[in-house]
Amino acid sequence: MTSLLPRRARRLAALAEALLTPHGADRYLELINPMLVRGEIRGEVTDVRRQTGDTVTLTMRPSRAWRGFTAGQYVRVSVDIDGVRRTRCYSPAGSQHRTDGLLELTIKADPQGLVSRHLNRNTVPGTVFGLSQPDGGFTMPERRPERVLLVSGGSGITPVLSMLRTLVDEGHPGEITFLHYANDAQDVLYRAELAGLAERHPGLRVVLAYTATDAGADLRGFFSAEHLAHAAPWYREAQTYLCGPKPLMDSVRELFGAEGLSERLHTEEFTPPALTFDAADATGQIRFAHSGKEFANSGKPLLAQAEDAGLRPEHGCRMGICFSCTKVKTSGRVRNAKSGEVSGEENEEIQLCISVPVGDVEIAG
Repeated sequence: MTSLLPRRARRLAALAEALLTPHGADRYLELINPMLVRGEIRGEVTDVRRQTGDTVTLTMRPSRAWRGFTAGQYVRVSVDIDGVRRTRCYSPAGSQHRTDGLLELTIKADPQGLVSRHLNRNTVPGTVFGLSQPDGGFTMPERRPERVLLVSGGSGITPVLSMLRTLVDEGHPGEITFLHYANDAQDVLYRAELAGLAERHPGLRVVLAYTATDAGADLRGFFSAEHLAHAAPWYREAQTYLCGPKPLMDSVRELFGAEGLSERLHTEEFTPPALTFDAADATGQIRFAHSGKEFANSGKPLLAQAEDAGLRPEHGCRMGICFSCTKVKTSGRVRNAKSGEVSGEENEEIQLCISVPVGDVEIAG
């Protein structure tokens, strides 16, 4: 008799869900407590700390739909600002083996960033955000490399720090070098934690390079072949994982490319793709059916065109990662600005930020 109870409970839950259509049970549960939702993921902030003047580190407890993450991946964080839902991507900084189930994000306030500034200024314990399941291919193989070089700069430290913490938790038997670039010691995120990890793990070497001062630096200046040889003389036999500002990323890629080591370099970056469009040859009309807005195709991506026309579609990363600007294209053809592929299926979901219209296009939203 008791074995039937879970099955009956599931059936009752399914029946309740059906009866509550079109809103679904989650819409009512979140009125009681946002963390009670079953089909969506929420994160409740349990701790807020500020490591530097322009960053905030948030520890949050995900709701029960959360399945965990792999070191190096990112999650999409959604927040309502002035009645508009905004979504941005952030990489967890903790170990994937963290036993308390908490999620840790460190967010740097971009002077021009609406969401990052909002999170830095307004987040307090008890704040609840929308979360996604983790995504991204910037991860280590299950069979860990014997030698690992982790290179980061600024707030790009988070995904590689997650890798480092994961390796330390696993008792990685090989060599690890963590090479991090910052302006000075006060600008280094997780400085105390890095020192503690180096003390705990005999195979780990932490190397801090400061670009603005010599004080306390292991290395001075910007990335170079000399820095690499000093930090990890065995780098040619290692797998290297890199995340940071564009100048650092470009410098590392150039050096590894010149040495024929590009296949050993793995990168993560949240920078918009270089979109190309030809306004002179653009043809057709763009129509957003819900608003009734119709305008001549300028050749820009659909998100930019919608904003130029005074519309405010929900969006996030503007680079085809977060999927928050996904809409249904009811008719017409679009070119994916990242892949170059052209699609013309009716009633297909597209991302406005990277979809360039080819002739007439109608969007359901």
